[in-house]
Amino acid sequence: MQLKFNRQKSLRESIIHRLLKLVVFIGIFVIVVFLLEKINFSKPDKMFNTDITNEIIKLK
Repeated sequence: MQLKFNRQKSLRESIIHRLLKLVVFIGIFVIVVFLLEKINFSKPDKMFNTDITNEIIKLK
């Protein structure tokens, strides 16, 4: 029967691994924000002026 060799990660390897994950996550986040800025979302063509004063008075 062969024994499995599980060596523990050193503190340096652990920190490097976490920093690498953080850099990848931040990079993906920046790319997503950049792509969302490029999308042209539609805006309403006209302003809606609806008088809701009667509804506000009824709520009080």
